[in-house]
Amino acid sequence: MAPSFPMEKGLTLSQDCRDFVHSLKMRSKYALFLIFVVIVFVFIEKENKIISRVSDRLKQIPQALADANSTDPALVLAENASLLSLSELDSAFSQLKSRLHNLSLQLGVEPAVEAAGEEEEGGEKEEEPPRPATARPRRHVLLMATTRTGSSFVGEFFNQQGNIFYLFEPLWHIERTVSFEPGGANAAGSALVYRDVLKQLFLCDLYVLEPFITPLPEDHLTQFMFRRGSSRSLCEDPVCTPFVKKVFEKYHCKNRRCGPLNVTLAAEACRRKDHMALKAVRMRQLEFLQPLAEDPRLDLRVIQLVRDPRAVLASRMVAFAGKYKTWKKWLDDEGQDQLREEEVQRLRGNCESIRLSAELGLRQPAWLRGRYMLVRYEDVARRPLQKAREMYRFAGIPLTPQVEDWIQKNTQAAHDGSGIYSTQKNSSEQFEKWRFSMPFKLAQVVQAACGTAMRLFGYKLAEDAAALTNRSLSLLEERGTFWVT
Repeated sequence: MAPSFPMEKGLTLSQDCRDFVHSLKMRSKYALFLIFVVIVFVFIEKENKIISRVSDRLKQIPQALADANSTDPALVLAENASLLSLSELDSAFSQLKSRLHNLSLQLGVEPAVEAAGEEEEGGEKEEEPPRPATARPRRHVLLMATTRTGSSFVGEFFNQQGNIFYLFEPLWHIERTVSFEPGGANAAGSALVYRDVLKQLFLCDLYVLEPFITPLPEDHLTQFMFRRGSSRSLCEDPVCTPFVKKVFEKYHCKNRRCGPLNVTLAAEACRRKDHMALKAVRMRQLEFLQPLAEDPRLDLRVIQLVRDPRAVLASRMVAFAGKYKTWKKWLDDEGQDQLREEEVQRLRGNCESIRLSAELGLRQPAWLRGRYMLVRYEDVARRPLQKAREMYRFAGIPLTPQVEDWIQKNTQAAHDGSGIYSTQKNSSEQFEKWRFSMPFKLAQVVQAACGTAMRLFGYKLAEDAAALTNRSLSLLEERGTFWVT
């Protein structure tokens, strides 16, 4: 019979191996569990830090939103800075995102973070045409002047540039439709109406003019848009629709035959252009433009054009002879010493409104800083190309060769063009022609009524008739770049 010892020893070793393996398995499980606990702890700690940072940021949102974006903080957080609800927070975030996107578009910048986020959210996205890397913000230029200051001529500097949508005197329709008595509250009321219309026009809402056009447009078509022919943008394709026989358009396009103006097509053309400019001789109170300067949808630039009031009066007496019969009668009547006081007061009021606006602009209040430029017509007439470059530089718009060519051709004309709105001039010669035809007693009236404004703008007073007509004596002080603020 074989001994049993070896078998018992083998059994013992086998049992020990099994126990050792079992022990290793248990230890491995405990080790894995400990590793899992550590990993979970690390994640929890990291989440706590993230939540803490987000909480700190959220507590800062109410004031930041109120200051930077005019967003009501109550839409985002309650008074104790706790979240109102997930849906309300999501709604507020969408609002803020939309506002920031609109602001970015106005500045000509495409927010890269937002674009990347949209791609990560999944879903197919339509390809958009790439934006130029140096896209310029859309500028809104207001040429603010009074009648017979050369504003039609200076306005052409912007009308001739292909990427600018230009309107010639759109406020004419409002003046013809809405009655305002001069002075006091009525003057302020008219300025408010003009301002609100200007705001909508700068936003390419041309429909705002329709209630003021007589007769009223039908289906957004009108034959009576004032001076349509003075706006290249209203006479180009696709705004220039096929000509309609037997339909008379009062202010038709000059160089081509077009159908009645389609306001919808004009508004679409306005939105396609890079910039917007218009001239207005009816908006004289600069202070009323503050809401436009502060509107984030606009990037307003105001160019105030002034001219020697003696030259302005001389030009008005020719262009609007019917309104100045009293003045002519006074000039022809050698025995009449006094001009009617209301006529002098009207002249003085015009000069004062221009002076007050210029003084406000030159003081550079915060809302107007970098947005105001004062230009004398005489300087434009003497150095048209130089002044055009200065105005474009101020507006932040590159000047094209087409505009330079137009200026060269239309300021060297042998004779001034016919018509009171002609923009063809021998500008360096004609700007002082008034001096040699104005009676000195008429100049004296203007100097007495407008002396304060004339001194501000650098127009010298003539002491006698000889000084008025002496070609060697300049009536203009040099001011240089002082006029750009």
